[in-house]
Formats: sequence, C-alpha cells, structure tokens
Amino acid sequence: TVVPRAVGEFPSAGKVVEDYGENPAAPVDGGKPAIKKLLCANRGEIATRVFRAAHELGIRSVAIFSDEDRLQVHRYKADESYLLHSDDRELSPVGAYLDIETVIKVAKENDVEAIHPGYGFLSENTDFARRCEEEGIIFIGPSAENLNRFGDKTQAREIAIECGIPVIPGSQEEGLDVDAAYAYAKDIGFPVMIKAAMGGGGRGL
Repeated sequence: TVVPRAVGEFPSAGKVVEDYGENPAAPVDGGKPAIKKLLCANRGEIATRVFRAAHELGIRSVAIFSDEDRLQVHRYKADESYLLHSDDRELSPVGAYLDIETVIKVAKENDVEAIHPGYGFLSENTDFARRCEEEGIIFIGPSAENLNRFGDKTQAREIAIECGIPVIPGSQEEGLDVDAAYAYAKDIGFPVMIKAAMGGGGRGL
C-alpha cells in the first residue's frame, strides 16, 4: 500500500519520489525488452494504461506529475515518479506537461530510453519529437518530419490525393477570401465545414 506523502514534501524534478525496486515482470514472450526504461509524458488513465503495458513487457516505467497532481493515481502506478519543476519559471497544472525542456530534463537525468506521449499534450508536437531525436531518446510515435507534414491539413490532403486515397470534396488553397470560399461552398453543396489548416483535435473547425 502506498501512502501519499504530506503536501509540501515533494522534491524537484530529477529526484525520485517513489521507487518500486527492480525491473518488474519479464516480457510476456519470455524475451528481453529492447527498451529498458520508458517515461510517459502524460497523466491519469492514459499514463496508467501505458505503465500497465510497460510492466507486462518488462519495461521499467517513469511517471511525471505537476505539483497539483501530486496525489494522482498515475504517479503511484509507475516504478519511478518525478515532479515537473523549473527553477526559473512557474509551471501551471497543465503547462507543466507541455514544458518540453523540463520533460526532456527529467528523462535525461534518469536514464530514460524512450518517451510515450500518450495522446493530447505533446503527442502531436513536432518540436517535442525533434528534441527527443536530438537527445537520443526514442519518441514512441511518428517522426518529427511526419508530424509536421500531417499536422498541416492542406499538405496532408495533398499527400492523400497523390497516393490515390479518396478525400471528401474541398478546397486545395489556403487563405481564401470570403467570395472565393463562398464559391467553393456553392460548388460543393451546403452544409460545409471550414477547417483551419493547422487545427488538430477538433480545434479550428
């Protein structure tokens, strides 16, 4: 049973809060994992599921948490957990998970070999994927190049068309003025959706 420490006793980033001993269960197939230590740059149920999978594969897991999330379950489900903290700026409850350099710092200081971003937060952030690559950390997701290509919905649409993948009717141009957009809409037929080229996760719709 893990009893949460009292408020105010949590160390800064890079110091172990909880350490549950040796590497957990061996991989389900009896082999050795290619990755020995994995950090999940997320929280809550997302991180908990990643830690469960890591345990089943014999991979040591690392949790991160903001000060406001110090009593959240996910940090107790990992083999190690670290507070996201910066000496030169204040990190908000959500902003802590979006602070690329702080997350990278925790990973580097604790010999993390791979980072699983979960979804949301930094999972579609090209700069984060690139920083992982620069630091020699495996980013469990698309390459920075592919994140950049498919983050731009206009470019992603063009790639799909080039590959012969059917797409819904729409404009191929960015920055249309009102008259041009209305002409496209009339040609396509109402109702229509207007989507921001760099909008993701349902934003900019």
